[in-house]
Amino acid sequence: MSSAEQFAVEEVTPSYWKVTFSNGEINLIDPDTIEQLAELITRIEQAPDLTVVVFRSANPDFFMAHWDMLADRSRVAAMQPAPSGLHPYADNLYRLGKVPAVTISQINGRARGAGSEFVLATDVRFAGPDAVLGQFEVGVGSVPGGNPTGRLPRLLGRGRALEILLGADDFPADLAAQYGYVNRVVPEGELDQFVDGFARRVAGFDKVAVRETKALVDAVAQPPVEEFGAALGAFFRTSGRPENAARVKRLFDAGLQRPDGVELDLGRQVGSLS
Repeated sequence: MSSAEQFAVEEVTPSYWKVTFSNGEINLIDPDTIEQLAELITRIEQAPDLTVVVFRSANPDFFMAHWDMLADRSRVAAMQPAPSGLHPYADNLYRLGKVPAVTISQINGRARGAGSEFVLATDVRFAGPDAVLGQFEVGVGSVPGGNPTGRLPRLLGRGRALEILLGADDFPADLAAQYGYVNRVVPEGELDQFVDGFARRVAGFDKVAVRETKALVDAVAQPPVEEFGAALGAFFRTSGRPENAARVKRLFDAGLQRPDGVELDLGRQVGSLS
């Protein structure tokens, strides 16, 4: 039986697509997400006229919550390396950052952990006033696996990157914009119109000029491929260790991965574990 489609693609014009993510009650990222995102990235790479892709969420409270911590670890471990040599999860984030089209995250709600890693792989991040971002992995005894350790210092500087990664706390939209985690916060009720207007503007420009300008910026700002393998390897070594099982159990007991539990205030809840 095939898995449900998580990425709904609307081809607004040949040069402009909208992609809406939907997966369960809080938009968890899981092994099906890895496989479907790989197919979507290939589709983006092969679209000859595509200039801009906007990523949105079907859930106003959760853009992408985080990795599904109940996912089948053996299935993830058994995934065959991509042509880059990377595990498909790391390969997706590396490739997404390098597609010739401009990628935009339209962030309503929460994007933590793997959700934060996804939006960091996109080129531009616009947030609504209720958006929340964060990398909580250190708070449950893991190293983040999608290379925010490489992307955040390049975006924000070393000190702020370490504050986000080691503090494992939530960053509300205004503070995220102040730090450069997102480009800007758009007022309540205006995010759809603003992002659509920006996307249409860029999509209307010459594709070669857009593509080559992005490539020059990427040559300076994108992490090298080796960082992605190192980060995911560190995650595999550190996640799921028995010494952190009690921390994780306390979060699940308090409603982790449910829409009405600790997911609403995860940064504070992770801090209380210590």
